[in-house]
Amino acid sequence: MENWGNLVHLFVTVFLSNFAALVVNLAIADVTMEAVCPGKDECSLAIYLTGFQQAIAGLGSVVIMPLIGNMSDAYGRKALLTIPMTLSIIPLAILAWERTTNFFYAYYVLKTITAMVCEGGVLCISLGYLADSVTEGKRVSAFGVLAGVVSGASLCSTFAARLLSTAQIFQVAAAVSIAAAVYMRIFLKDLTPQTNVLEEPILKPETDRDQVGCESLREIDFFKQIPSPKDIIHLLKSSTTFSVAAFVAFFNSLAEAGVQAFLMYYLKARFQFRKNQFADIWLITYIGATVSNMIFMPILGPLIGEEILLSVGLFAGFLNMLLYSLAWSSWVPYVSAWLSVFLFLASPSIRCIVSKQVGPCEQGIAQGCLLGIASFANVISPLIYSPLSALFLSERAPFNFPGFSILCIGLAWFIGFILSIVIKIIPLMPKDREVNRGLNRNTCPAPTLA
Repeated sequence: MENWGNLVHLFVTVFLSNFAALVVNLAIADVTMEAVCPGKDECSLAIYLTGFQQAIAGLGSVVIMPLIGNMSDAYGRKALLTIPMTLSIIPLAILAWERTTNFFYAYYVLKTITAMVCEGGVLCISLGYLADSVTEGKRVSAFGVLAGVVSGASLCSTFAARLLSTAQIFQVAAAVSIAAAVYMRIFLKDLTPQTNVLEEPILKPETDRDQVGCESLREIDFFKQIPSPKDIIHLLKSSTTFSVAAFVAFFNSLAEAGVQAFLMYYLKARFQFRKNQFADIWLITYIGATVSNMIFMPILGPLIGEEILLSVGLFAGFLNMLLYSLAWSSWVPYVSAWLSVFLFLASPSIRCIVSKQVGPCEQGIAQGCLLGIASFANVISPLIYSPLSALFLSERAPFNFPGFSILCIGLAWFIGFILSIVIKIIPLMPKDREVNRGLNRNTCPAPTLA
């Protein structure tokens, strides 16, 4: 794999960043419940607060993700990566200091604001960096390894949360978040992708067509770098594959957001699960995710293609939620969690498909648009699932089916599965642009270290 030494530093950075962000997930439900509804196992206010935070952060990310991706194309991945990694330290430090009601609401406000940049920013820029570093033929394996690193971070963070107390969890998270930012600034080298006329960006202004390469994007006025809705629509319509992949990404993210926000509240109300039980569930989930992304995807991706892996992952998500919703005993969620071996194939497959539809100067904005769509799904998800979860977990439910909202989450994955069947990958290679422009084919030089 090209630039392997530098990619190791990227993987370490992503691992540390995700470890710090994810280690708090298992404790935050208990902290939220204790702050707003002390002594209760069911609390509609906690569910609505979580949904509101997710919606606001998602709404901001819809605008921020394409912007930060486009800026990383022009000004470099490392410079832009510093922003989300630094901002993510602040809310963690607050709960590391104290977890009283006042400190929780301070965390809640700052987390809502910083999440607009942090939750997708690191991944968006890392995907662009990875696309700069490897050729298209090896990209599915590289994206699988990156997803495996994220899953590995989730696995380690879950194991750590299982062993640490709530106070220690937030202290460790803050320390690791600081270490991630420092490591990235010291060891990660920036990449400068070089292109020729055949790699002309889709969204490059007409007045700049005579300039070649990503470096010329820096000369464009800052405000012109902000992608307009027209630019986003034009990019999404640049290929049929990109358009369908965007819809699949929306439904996949809609379901993922619902699981992350409401599954723990469902298990807490249904089986009285607490932090340790949550840790066991997620430990199984992330073991499966790590195995699938680090082993299955690099091996099977080049053989059967990303589109088949995508369909398998989406259908596994539907089956997973179906089992959760029908859980008749406390052991069923543990069995269902093993379906994550296939579930976590979906997201990296979508990202790999999209990366092959754009040139090297648009990897950042393409991944930013994809994450912007995911953020929009994060806005829609609580509007759908918060009322459903609160209703069917309360005594006012119209019928006795506590897992109905979880089943609805699974239906989003099923819709994505139906759409994924029609995806046919048509990579945007230099020779394709040669045919369109009637030019002689030239080879795009490999990325160089800046």
